[in-house]
Amino acid sequence: MACETSCGAHPLTSLETVIELISHTTTKEGLHVTALKDSHTYPTGITVTDAELNTLNIVRDAFHGEWNYTIKPQGTESP
Repeated sequence: MACETSCGAHPLTSLETVIELISHTTTKEGLHVTALKDSHTYPTGITVTDAELNTLNIVRDAFHGEWNYTIKPQGTESP
C-alpha cells in the first residue's frame, strides 16, 4: 500500500494520526522530529514579487535545490 493510506501498518485516517507518526521519527544519527498542527487561517492569493523574493537569504541544497533549501536570517553568511 502507498504511504498515503498506510505507513508502517498504521492507517493514515486523520491529521492527528499523521502528526503522531511524524513526531515519532528518529534516525540513528540522532535526528528527532517534532510535528505540530497549525490551526491558524492564512490568506491565499498573495503575490510575491521577484524583488521581494530576492531579499530572502535562500541557500539551495546541491541536490534538487528547487525543493531542498534553507531560508536563513538576514545578515547570515551564505556558503
